[in-house]
Amino acid sequence: MRTVQVLLVLFGSLLLCRVLGAAAVPWLTWEHSARVALATMFFFTAVSHFAPMKADLIAMVPPALPRPDLLVLMTGIAELAGAVGLLIPPLRSWAAWGLVLLLVAMLPANISAARRGVLLRGRRPTPLWARVPMQVLFIAWAWAVR
Repeated sequence: MRTVQVLLVLFGSLLLCRVLGAAAVPWLTWEHSARVALATMFFFTAVSHFAPMKADLIAMVPPALPRPDLLVLMTGIAELAGAVGLLIPPLRSWAAWGLVLLLVAMLPANISAARRGVLLRGRRPTPLWARVPMQVLFIAWAWAVR
């Protein structure tokens, strides 16, 4: 997914949850809405690991790492597991910590892809000046909803 799409999913689902929470769903507090929004975002980003964009994600993996196809598959599964785990109270903390570690581990691949000019859907990846703060936002968000 492109940067704008990821942010739209994250903030759009947060807004939708808050509107529902204010209107009729009392358990959709700010904290729970933030958790649902992050889970929704990770669900959507995980889907790209199993869709036509998979080839672009494989190209993002730094050349020094073995089996980029397996790494993309594993990170997609980890994102799905983290998204689901955020919504299950006994797993919430584990899922949040796992997503934080995943985001930290994937940052070098994002930096490498930006520096190598790897194309995503025929376009250049998110520039580092935007990508790094986004990763920090996602990490902070996961930390906050744990």
